[in-house]
Amino acid sequence: MKTDVTAVFDIGKTNKKFFLFDKDYQEVYREYNRFETIKDEDGHETEDLASLQTWLKEVFDRILKTDKHNITAINFSTYGASFVHLDKNGKVLTPLYNYTKPLDKEIVEDFYKKYGPREEFAKTTGSSDSGMLNSGMQLYWLKHTKPDVFKKIAFSLHLPQYISYVFTGIPLSEYTSIGCHTAMWNYSKKDYHDWIYKEGLDHILPPIVSTETSINMNYNGKRIKLGVGIHDSSAALLPYVRSIKKKFILVSTGTWSIALNPFSEKLLSEEDIKKNCINYMRINGKPAKASRIFLGNEYSLQVKELADYFKVSKDFHKSIAFNYDTFFAIIKDFKFCFRWKSIEDNNMPAETKFGYDKFEHAYHQLMIELVLLQVESIKVAAGDDIIEKLYIDGGFSDNDVYIKLVSHYLRNMELRTTDSSLGSALGAAIAISDAKLNSKFLKKNYSLKKHIPFILK
Repeated sequence: MKTDVTAVFDIGKTNKKFFLFDKDYQEVYREYNRFETIKDEDGHETEDLASLQTWLKEVFDRILKTDKHNITAINFSTYGASFVHLDKNGKVLTPLYNYTKPLDKEIVEDFYKKYGPREEFAKTTGSSDSGMLNSGMQLYWLKHTKPDVFKKIAFSLHLPQYISYVFTGIPLSEYTSIGCHTAMWNYSKKDYHDWIYKEGLDHILPPIVSTETSINMNYNGKRIKLGVGIHDSSAALLPYVRSIKKKFILVSTGTWSIALNPFSEKLLSEEDIKKNCINYMRINGKPAKASRIFLGNEYSLQVKELADYFKVSKDFHKSIAFNYDTFFAIIKDFKFCFRWKSIEDNNMPAETKFGYDKFEHAYHQLMIELVLLQVESIKVAAGDDIIEKLYIDGGFSDNDVYIKLVSHYLRNMELRTTDSSLGSALGAAIAISDAKLNSKFLKKNYSLKKHIPFILK
């Protein structure tokens, strides 16, 4: 007898994942894939959208034919700040421009002359001035630098909604994708910002529907409920919001480390903006105050250099456990040693310089400096709210040194970690279900672990 399951495609920048969950949200199947990047017309690396689309269809069609599972629903979680532009025939018009692609300064200056000042705009939209990471700026850039292409656009879909469109053929917009650092949403008015209407962009943005919307369709002869997609950070937050009653901060770690405070009731202040705070959006349209840091990216760059310097394997860092004696030796006469490559920080020296002869010592120094940045980011997200619970998921939840250090530096908070691979995917599965979650959900489904700060000497 076939088991009823919910399918989820969880599309990250690096890993493309497919999951099946049973009615209790237990994972019963998974598979991963990666694709080589391609170049856009300017030579900038970007997603191979055609290969991704082929893989999506191949996996889903194959799983539909299996004798083990009966797919009753499917949803999609992906990274944000990415638009797919379609013409009137549904054909993709442009590459999926990478949010790391530099944006012409003239375009940015022109935008803020019309719709600034920057600080006021950031407070209203919950979006700092972040170039292509503000997906709305991608639309502005296209309109004013590639007018011939822009004229052909029938619909612009954020990536989660495009993945849904691949299966449904129905173009839609959805709140979590619109509200997460896009510079498109006015949080006070709960509508698109005026500039979207003044530029006529509303004509290419499909109707907005709730994140919990599903479309009942006959797909390859099977009746299936198809979701409209969800921004991955909002997806990762959803199971926590639904199962925890007390205030908490969730740190979702990966390429970006994002500290999310879903309990902040105020609009962002000028001080928040100065500290690079932004808003993400919950599925109910309420803001989640967020402090971002490019921690996973910086970590990857630095451990590669350390591996080369100490002539160890590139994966050697994964074997390092926290060492108390090493930690106390470093902090006794602590000084900052690492020059960051993708993070700006006032404490970093002009160049990386340390006197260690062992990889383990240099690695502990690196992690102390990165965690100090992480701790500051968590404090910024908390703001004036008194919050005693802290949850960490994503890649760093498995890093012993990182967890021990966060627990040490935030001794006033109860720290728990959850399974590193399921957050966004489970959130997407929950988003299209009517299930109520109880307080035991995280322990049962997320391998919840409690961490106690180590004893001070």
